[in-house]
Amino acid sequence: MATGIWISLVIYFLIMVAIGLYSWRKSTSSSEEYVLGGRNLSPGVAALSAGASDMSGWLLLGLPGALYASGLVEAWIGIGLFVGALVNWIVVAPRLREQTERYDNALTIPGFLANRFPSHSGTLRMVSAVVIVVFFAVYTASGLVGGGKLVQSAFDGGYQTGVWLTLGVVLVYTVLGGFLAVSLTDFVQGCIMMLALVIMPLVVLFSGQGGGFDQAGETLATVDPNFLSLTEGLTLLGWLSAVTWGLGYFGQPHIIVRFMAVRSVEAVATARNIGMTWMGISLLGAIGVGVFGRAYAVRNGLEVNDPETIFIVLADLLFHPLVTGFLFAALLAAIMSTVSSQLLVSSSSLSEDFYRIVVDRDPSEREVVNIGRIAVVAVGIVAAFIARDPESQVLGLVSNAWAGFGAAFGPLVILSLTWSRMTGAGAVAGLVTGAAVVIAWIALGWNASFLGGAGIYEIIPGFILAGLAIVGVSLVTEPGTGFRPREQS
Repeated sequence: MATGIWISLVIYFLIMVAIGLYSWRKSTSSSEEYVLGGRNLSPGVAALSAGASDMSGWLLLGLPGALYASGLVEAWIGIGLFVGALVNWIVVAPRLREQTERYDNALTIPGFLANRFPSHSGTLRMVSAVVIVVFFAVYTASGLVGGGKLVQSAFDGGYQTGVWLTLGVVLVYTVLGGFLAVSLTDFVQGCIMMLALVIMPLVVLFSGQGGGFDQAGETLATVDPNFLSLTEGLTLLGWLSAVTWGLGYFGQPHIIVRFMAVRSVEAVATARNIGMTWMGISLLGAIGVGVFGRAYAVRNGLEVNDPETIFIVLADLLFHPLVTGFLFAALLAAIMSTVSSQLLVSSSSLSEDFYRIVVDRDPSEREVVNIGRIAVVAVGIVAAFIARDPESQVLGLVSNAWAGFGAAFGPLVILSLTWSRMTGAGAVAGLVTGAAVVIAWIALGWNASFLGGAGIYEIIPGFILAGLAIVGVSLVTEPGTGFRPREQS
């Protein structure tokens, strides 16, 4: 492997560790600092942190791979995500920022739900913690799969080596610096990811062997006359299963926790504008990598055994080693930003919503921070075990975990922020229903084939039934008195 690639990667790793050390000295003296960075993120850091922790290796591996294999019709996933993210910033972000602080300064989503519905606080904390740890173990595994594939494809190394190397670097800065480290590294990683996704499709399209727009279209027409069609062959169920990915945003703890940490409610609008601009550019770039990458591969007789590695293959072929190292760092950035966020949310749920409630109701702040650090390592090891199969598909693992969170927490978060009649019993019913329906749908294989027909993405029945459970149970149960919120100064 060329020296230039290693130089770029070593520089990237050192920057991540340096940020971890800075954050360790700056913001880990209390659980609020370790879990939420003291609620003092700037709009830019909050926006790119939310975006980078959201997109993950899916943006550079899963989405380009899907487009490479099936054509532009797969772009509906990105369209649904963009709309869902925008609504999330408008509806959830300002309300969650204000209400989590007002309801006894809740540091986690389970903590907010417990304070919002005190009559069922213990149940909500425990069930939420279980759902978060279970689905995040799977979600984190998808990121480690991406790291394994990078080392295997780009460096001719072992898949397991890639899994453990990715996890090791993430653990260093996450354990050291907590939420501030994760957010600052996300900001850097988000900038790297967007720049890579602007550079890659342009170079692929206009390099000497790329052919430009016209030749790319002609080449893709020989693969499939409908390769560049958004609608050809698209069924209603297929379209719904793609665009309803956007429903998942309302229930992703590692994303909406950024809303809780932005420095003020007034700063949310600025963060939204920055975040949506970043997301739009990055999604267009990922679509370009998949579509133009397929045209390049066909024109040049390039064999790509795993479509999800097209970004890696093109980076290795078309660029100077120093630039290739930068592009590989972008891929690692996408992976690590999400893995670190998920590990931190899992650990905060275990330390704040399990340890404080079950093990020690009056621990010191230092004790809670250390328990959180231990939990980060424990969840990471479980995720590495799940990611042990090199045949795992990044998009498949992400879709399952995304649906689980979206159905379990999505209706719950939206209604708890906007509907005063909602009850604690309704909250528990929605949480359990959403998670159970998603798990059952996957176990029965109905996401692949529903009653002999086309499969239905599990988030659709999970989200709908969870919402109905919340409304139905809330209407037949008495509202609790509610936690007395802080007085506003």
